[in-house]
Amino acid sequence: MPPELAPRGLDFLLRKLLSHSLLSTDDQNAIAALPFSLRRLDAGSVIIREGERCDICPILLSGFAYRHKMTGDGGRQIVALKLPGDPLDFQSLYLTRADHTVQALNPVELAVIPNREIERLIMARPSLSRAVVVDILIEASIGREWLLNIGRRNALARLAHLICEIHYRLAISATSLVESDLPVTQEQLADLLGLTPVHINRTLKELERAGAVARAGRRIRIGNLDRLRDLADFSDLYLHSPDATMHDRGVMAGA
Repeated sequence: MPPELAPRGLDFLLRKLLSHSLLSTDDQNAIAALPFSLRRLDAGSVIIREGERCDICPILLSGFAYRHKMTGDGGRQIVALKLPGDPLDFQSLYLTRADHTVQALNPVELAVIPNREIERLIMARPSLSRAVVVDILIEASIGREWLLNIGRRNALARLAHLICEIHYRLAISATSLVESDLPVTQEQLADLLGLTPVHINRTLKELERAGAVARAGRRIRIGNLDRLRDLADFSDLYLHSPDATMHDRGVMAGA
């Protein structure tokens, strides 16, 4: 591993963990000392395959990846979108086999850490063990919001909510969908949101007419974040970032 690559790859992991957990300087140095290898993969490449044992933890450095499940007749549901800085499979530290497939959405760069090295670290350092568990819990929180999104929001709010989420999650890697584009096809958005590509196209046009998004070909970026948040009825509380704010969504207290 060339020395000049080490700070970049492990800085991404550190940045992600520090976005939700307090870590001492010693803990941060221990993460920086983890061995890893750098991999570059093309769009569509399988990173983790359902049913296989996984003994590595890839950290996404650039590009987007997605987790999906398949039905017996070939239908696909994208169940998670992974952004730069995200560990792709912390759960394999605790589970024997992958119950999902992770693929590269566009060309990606990964820092690949052997699971045994992470296991060694978290066994010796309780704060790091807690940070890994918190990361897994936040991923589960995002999954719950996605379930609500697909099950209870209309198409316009559903798509607007997803774009808002990606914008706020990208802040960890010091970018946003105001300055950069979302490289997701309408077919992929359909598999992600439980809609048809035709419905996605119609909904994107509606968001564009509202000034909430701007498009250039297949690329999407945010045109007006406040307008997009209003259309999505968006609260970033479920992302559990230190500066998350509770936007009133009309949720009733009590049972």
